[in-house]
Amino acid sequence: MPQHTLPRPICGHCDGFPTVTITTGQTTPDGQRQTITAHCPACRGTGHTTTPVRVHTRIGS
Repeated sequence: MPQHTLPRPICGHCDGFPTVTITTGQTTPDGQRQTITAHCPACRGTGHTTTPVRVHTRIGS
């Protein structure tokens, strides 16, 4: 029987685009642009929040 997992919520800081490549404006000796990679600090580069959002909250007993 297949197991169904709920989709994890998308990170609100990076909107699901956790890793970006930024050009430094310089070129390498072979003529390519030099780039650096930056990851979202909130989700650590996963694109999803670390704790799932509760769908239903129960108050009382």
